[in-house]
Amino acid sequence: MNELKYLELLSKTFKNIDETSTEIINLQAIMNLPKGTEHFITDVHGEYEAFNHILRNGSGTVRRKIDDLFSEILTEKERNELATIIYYPKEKVELIQKEYKKNNANIDKWFTTTIMRLLEVCRVVCSKYTRSKVRKAMTKDFEYILQELLYENTNQKNKKEYLEAIIDTILSIKRAKEFIIAIANLIQRLNIDHLHIVGDIYDRGPSPHLIMDKLAEYNNIDIQWGNHDILWIGAALGNKACIANVLRICCRYNNKEILEDAYGINLLPLATFAMKYYGNDPCKKFRAKEGIDTDLIAQMHKAISIIQFKVEGIYSQRNPEFKMQSRELLKDIDYSKGTIVIDNNEYILNDTNFPTIDPEHPLDLLEEEAEILDRLKASFMGSEKLQKHIKLLFNKGSMYLKHNSNLLFHACIPMDRNAEFSVFEIDGEKYSGKAFLDKIDNIVRLTYHDRKNSNRNKKYLDFIWYLWSGEFSPLFGKDVMRTFERYFIDDKTIHKENKNPYHKLINNEEICDKVLLEFGLNPSMSHIINGHIPVKVKEGESPIKANGKLLIIDGGFSRAYQKTTGIAGYTLIYNSYGIKLASHLSFSSKDEAILNEVDMVSSHIIVEEKSKRIRVKDTDIGKEIQNQINDLKKLLNAYVTGQIKLK
Repeated sequence: MNELKYLELLSKTFKNIDETSTEIINLQAIMNLPKGTEHFITDVHGEYEAFNHILRNGSGTVRRKIDDLFSEILTEKERNELATIIYYPKEKVELIQKEYKKNNANIDKWFTTTIMRLLEVCRVVCSKYTRSKVRKAMTKDFEYILQELLYENTNQKNKKEYLEAIIDTILSIKRAKEFIIAIANLIQRLNIDHLHIVGDIYDRGPSPHLIMDKLAEYNNIDIQWGNHDILWIGAALGNKACIANVLRICCRYNNKEILEDAYGINLLPLATFAMKYYGNDPCKKFRAKEGIDTDLIAQMHKAISIIQFKVEGIYSQRNPEFKMQSRELLKDIDYSKGTIVIDNNEYILNDTNFPTIDPEHPLDLLEEEAEILDRLKASFMGSEKLQKHIKLLFNKGSMYLKHNSNLLFHACIPMDRNAEFSVFEIDGEKYSGKAFLDKIDNIVRLTYHDRKNSNRNKKYLDFIWYLWSGEFSPLFGKDVMRTFERYFIDDKTIHKENKNPYHKLINNEEICDKVLLEFGLNPSMSHIINGHIPVKVKEGESPIKANGKLLIIDGGFSRAYQKTTGIAGYTLIYNSYGIKLASHLSFSSKDEAILNEVDMVSSHIIVEEKSKRIRVKDTDIGKEIQNQINDLKKLLNAYVTGQIKLK
């Protein structure tokens, strides 16, 4: 009875036998197309220019297509130019137009040749998709013309003249530049069918907001939250410990513009406070790591750091079950001696100027500090653009994802040394493994949807801060965060942050199999994809673990890590032929790429090659389509047998 009701609803869309049969044929045909190309990127950390270039060049795959088509026809310089036009069509065409104008040369022949070459590349990129999907990706202004040029047979004399006439008309009405932009954008869109961001969009780099704007343009995208993403989520929801951490990191990397210009966060109260209390303090350990170093940014950095240590201490005290006593270090300082005791060891502080701390009550906020935090909370929660970006993180994001037999999560599944999943208690119930991540996902979403009620779920809002730096946080994956120690203690033995046992255990195939089984995946055909821990390539470390079962694809997008890794990021590419890993060298700049046609050099390593080409029917989408086909066949039968009347 329920099935018949469902088929009645379906019949409103497919009203008769012909429409139902046509849709079955269409869907069955789609099932036999090659699977679309998936790109996996992680830990981009605000490096917009490099991230944007990788999306434009498809991690080097666009250039490979150009070389396959034209290596015996075009010189390397001509292929470089064509690639740059695809990556940055507007800017490159305008540059070439200026050169032709300067030399009083006619550019029409160049336009015609370039358009024909772009169409060849575009046909290759479009070949694995239906016409309908390609059409939806086209610029509306040129939709009809592009379809004609891409799908008509240019070898037939009549058609050849017809297509040449179209291009001649485009030139005559001065729309060649716009048409080239339309083709290049289509190549870019279809070259990446599905984009996976495996965490950490925010912090360190200067432009996470631009990355979020870029991601908003993609339909097929998912995000697995990283610890830096959860920090910004907590800040946007009004968590003061998260807000203080966000500001500290922005000061540390000299990225105030993210807060002030991009998100409209007013930093003047903090700046005024910092100058008042730290105006004569050299703030040696708080000098900016990037950009122009100024006394003011160092003073703000120290001011917000002390505020952070106070607030985190308060959060720790009111949530003893978090076991975050390491955040209460201000209580362990001997302010008369200038020393601190940590783990029964005494350390000398390199800085003893604490004008805002009462030694008798070290975690108490000054009235001015409390007011600054209240203002910042209002700014974060009231920032329209920030809230828009956080909404995208919720709509497209999650703690983990299972997609096409791959398990994606940012850092780790907390484990003990015996490879047992760590147990964490929430609301009186114990969670571990997949259930723990599911519970975290649920908590974060409940907190987001209840963000306007400051009293309800206060415990959950505090828990978001725990996810940033707690010992059993799957997003952090270390035993402790040594922020205070790195600032105030020169003895580096106390700086060490121990990774969760997961990070060593995953070199064992059996452990990877255990994780995959925990999430309901078949170990014989599945992979785990992580980020978070930079792979030290220059020291011989490999991103491929456990005989290919696990891939850590944090290769150092963040410039701060590139000295450690020796490269500038990884991209994992999963197409119909298998899985390959692209490693990238440092990206100079967009201007350098356009002017001198300098690409981001990428080398590819084949991780897994399929003996048989993967079709749509072999993917998760294929399973969904098969369900649709099954339902349509039932509807067709209902029409034939008369159970449902033809519309």
